[in-house]
Amino acid sequence: MESVYLEATFISYLVARLSRDLLVAAHQQVTQDRWANRRGEFENYISQVVIDEASAGDPAEVQKRLAIIGGLPTLQMTEDVEALTQAIVAAGTLPPNALDDAAHVAVAAVHAINYLLTWNCKHLANAQIARRIGWCVRNWGIGCPLSVRPKNSWEDSVMWEDPIVAEVHRTREKLAAEYGFGSKKGTHLINLEDAPNNSPNH
Repeated sequence: MESVYLEATFISYLVARLSRDLLVAAHQQVTQDRWANRRGEFENYISQVVIDEASAGDPAEVQKRLAIIGGLPTLQMTEDVEALTQAIVAAGTLPPNALDDAAHVAVAAVHAINYLLTWNCKHLANAQIARRIGWCVRNWGIGCPLSVRPKNSWEDSVMWEDPIVAEVHRTREKLAAEYGFGSKKGTHLINLEDAPNNSPNH
């Protein structure tokens, strides 16, 4: 069975009050669906860094986050983890104020975890930064976990569907059927997946 490291933003999205931001709310729903339907397919792990981050903030939200992670196995913050964390930051792949983000990667890598599940698109689920982090980790002679968001298709299965995108597709198909959009030669419908992604980072 493959393994997944649950970074703190995943836990936050899982239990937080529903956001008024439609995109964030959709991501919360995706996160909840993933936890409800898929967690049994993987070995799920956290670390002390996740516990520390989950323990900060509003006491009611902290209680909900700790209830989720309380029964999960915790990866040890070994000397190798600490050294790799410092190496990732020293290499300039992450800024000094992102030490915890580097630690998430380091602990998952040292313990040979397959995937790092996160909504941190600024530093972790960021293709350019993830590539540079991967080089740094592999220079240590170990593999780097694949950083993915819950809606990514990171194994041979159906891609997680964003509810907002799904609604856009349903509306588009309804209008196409009603008014004949795209049925004549030379007419085109916008392919949402080909449009630039202007979603804000979280």
